[in-house]
Amino acid sequence: MDLKVENGCIKEDNGLGWGKSLPVQSVQEIVTNGYQSVPERYIQEIKDRPSSISSESLQASLQIPIIDFSLLAKGDEHETRKLDLACKEWGFFQIRNHGVQVKILQKMKAAMAAFFELPLMEKKKYAMGANDLEGYGQAYVVSEEQKLDWCDLVALKTLPLEQRNLNFWPLNLPGFKEAVEEYSIEVQKVAEEINANLSILMGMERDGLKRYQGELKQLMRMNYYPPCSSPDLVFGVSPHSDGGSLTVLLQDDDVIGLQIKHKGEWIPVKPIPNALVVNISDAIEIMSNGVYKSIEHRAITNEKKARISAAAFAHVDDELEIGPLDSMVDDPHRPPMYKKIKYIDYIRQVLARKMDGKDHTDLVKIQT
Repeated sequence: MDLKVENGCIKEDNGLGWGKSLPVQSVQEIVTNGYQSVPERYIQEIKDRPSSISSESLQASLQIPIIDFSLLAKGDEHETRKLDLACKEWGFFQIRNHGVQVKILQKMKAAMAAFFELPLMEKKKYAMGANDLEGYGQAYVVSEEQKLDWCDLVALKTLPLEQRNLNFWPLNLPGFKEAVEEYSIEVQKVAEEINANLSILMGMERDGLKRYQGELKQLMRMNYYPPCSSPDLVFGVSPHSDGGSLTVLLQDDDVIGLQIKHKGEWIPVKPIPNALVVNISDAIEIMSNGVYKSIEHRAITNEKKARISAAAFAHVDDELEIGPLDSMVDDPHRPPMYKKIKYIDYIRQVLARKMDGKDHTDLVKIQT
């Protein structure tokens, strides 16, 4: 892929990645410059607005499962059963005792904060290419008319090392590269251990998914959600499910933003200091033949405080054909529920659409 710099911004000359996103104004810039009211393109339709949420009593009573990762890694049967249930009924869980040192988590958060504190023109040096989704900007912007999310982001290919494009990395920002590298390696170990446990739960050897998928790759999306004067009108991130295998999320400890859809209700994921949030993504739902759920989720904004987060998307090789695993198919009791599809074709159709719930997984379901 050839890149050139124009007007201080990185532009891609050729090559096709996972897709592209149309450039739009930085939300952080809108807030910094002062605004009288939320711009129209960010105001969601009345039926979609996050003000329509679950009752406070329901929110208080429901919490996603919490798993002790140190016990899971030792093969503890109770924690393994909790993982199985969490993936079947929730699609989300928080993990404690995951082995990633607190100082590594803190350095990652500090690196993200430092990047988004850079002047706008400095950040624009790392803008997304014309035909790519890596870099600084916004994702899933596919038309000039669609509603936009109240969020800026920077997305980086982090693993394997040879796939990194350092043109998108702010190498002059002290400590950024080292913090992201260290965190990405540690969080990948977490994803691989969870993958190994899922292999066993899906009726295979511990390395079953690894042999099928190959080494998981990683894309890191760092999000900045500026405060919003009318948080009931906008989304930080619109409702969607993730297209990869697993996502490991580093949340802001102080501001609640993530919500997941559980039994038709939107449930907030309350931050646990130094914990990580894990969710099953579309590829695992497809491989498990629908036993494990890739759940719709969204992010809301806060009126007073900005919020940051880092989502590490673990995904398979672009050329891998994904479909229900043999161990998860039992004709006639549980026939294949999903078509086989090359991962690159699936992820391109996901990223070519505005985020809209689970619409993209419906495209690969076998109609009965």
